[in-house]
Amino acid sequence: MSTGVELPQLTPKDFASDQEVRWCPRCGDYSILAQMKKVLPTLNVPKENIVFVSGIGCSSRFPYYMSTYGMHTIHGRAPAVATGLKVSRPELQVWVITGDGDALSIGGNHFLHMLRRNVDLKVILFNNQIYGLTKGQYSPTSPQGQKTKSTPFGSIDAPLTPLSVAIGARATFVARSVDVNIKHLCEVLERAAAHKGSALVEVYQDCNVFNNGAFDFASKKGQKEENCIYLEHGKPLIFGAKRDKGVRLNQLGQPEVVELGKGVSEDDLLFHDEKAEDPSLAFLLANMRYPEHPEPMGVLRAISKPTYDEAVNEQVDNVTEKFGEGDLDKLFNSGDTWEVK
Repeated sequence: MSTGVELPQLTPKDFASDQEVRWCPRCGDYSILAQMKKVLPTLNVPKENIVFVSGIGCSSRFPYYMSTYGMHTIHGRAPAVATGLKVSRPELQVWVITGDGDALSIGGNHFLHMLRRNVDLKVILFNNQIYGLTKGQYSPTSPQGQKTKSTPFGSIDAPLTPLSVAIGARATFVARSVDVNIKHLCEVLERAAAHKGSALVEVYQDCNVFNNGAFDFASKKGQKEENCIYLEHGKPLIFGAKRDKGVRLNQLGQPEVVELGKGVSEDDLLFHDEKAEDPSLAFLLANMRYPEHPEPMGVLRAISKPTYDEAVNEQVDNVTEKFGEGDLDKLFNSGDTWEVK
C-alpha cells in the first residue's frame, strides 16, 4: 500500500537486518529473501509500516532477516495473527511468510479462511515439498510415492495443490513463481504487493539437503522452457523453447498440448484471463501439473473484491455511530451477575 507521499529512496541494503542468515548453503530461501529486499524499496511504503509475520519452519526465520517489524509466531497460526494485526492496524502492509507444511497441514484451517475472507495480506508460500526444519519428513505437497524419513516405502497420500486450494476458497490473487527465476519472481512479488486483498504467491523452492532437484523441471535452463507456461493476461497459452507448442481445450473441456503450425493456430489455443470472475479457468490452470501438462507460472487470478479488514472497521464505525462508544465495565456487569465469596 503506497502512502501517496514521496519517501526517501531506500535500497535493498536498507531492508537487511544485522542478523546472520542461518539457512543451509544453496537453499532457495536465500533467493526469495534477496528478491524481497529488491521489491520493497520500489513500493514507496515506510519501513515502519511493513510487517512480516511467520509461523514455524525454515522459511519462518524470514522476519529476523528483514529490517522491518516482524513476528515469529506459532505453527500454522501466522494467518490468524496477521489478520488481527491488519484489522487493528489497517495502515500497515502485512506479509505472511509460510511453508507447505506450516500452511497446509496444521495451518490449513487458518490458511483457508484467510483467503476466503479476503484479508488484505500478502502471503508467500515457500513450497519445497518436504519438512526441512525437522529433517526430511514428507509434507502435504510431497508427490505420491516419495520416500522420506517418515515414508521410507513411499508416500501413499495424494498431494495438495496449494493454488487449487486457494482458488477453491475464491482467493482474489493467486500466483506462482520459482526461487531461481529472479526477474519473474520480482515481477510476481510486485504484483502481489499492489493487490488489494489476500494475495498468495506460491514459490517453488529447492531444499538441496532433503529434496534436492524437486523443481529442476521448472528451474533448469533447457527444461523450464518445455515444461512451463509463463502466463500473460489476454495472451494464448504458448510454451516451448521455440514457442511452437500450446494448450487448448479438447471436446471434453480438458487441456491438451498441441503443436502449432500443424493445422493448429494461436487462435485455437486457450487464452488466459486473470480477471475472470468465474474461477473455472484459474482452477483448470492450477491443476495443470508436470509431467502430464506444462505448469503455469505467473498470475493465475487477480480480481477485485471488498476486503475483510475494511469491512470489519466499517462495521465497527457504523455500530459506534449508532450506539456510541462501548463500556466494558457495563458489559461485564450486565444481565445476571453474582458474587462468589
